Amino acid sequence: MTAFLTIFISVFLAELGDKTQIATLLFATDADKNPVLVFLAASSALIASTALAVLLGRLAESWLSALPLNLIAGIGFIVIGVWTIYDNAAG
Repeated sequence: MTAFLTIFISVFLAELGDKTQIATLLFATDADKNPVLVFLAASSALIASTALAVLLGRLAESWLSALPLNLIAGIGFIVIGVWTIYDNAAG
């Protein structure tokens, strides 16, 4: 259960304000579209993309198991953060 909550919270927070949510929000503002249809279509798309990510992750497991993935991901996020701060400061 702890793994489930960790994954759920991590993905939920990562998706907040994401392009996917903005697109879904814009579809939901269209009066011609049923909100239930928007919810089901967006949910199905997220399920399909997540299934693909899990499948690719499993297939890549043998190649990636020797790499320090947490370190690589952490460095990647730091680089993106520094780049964002630099772009903001540069105007």
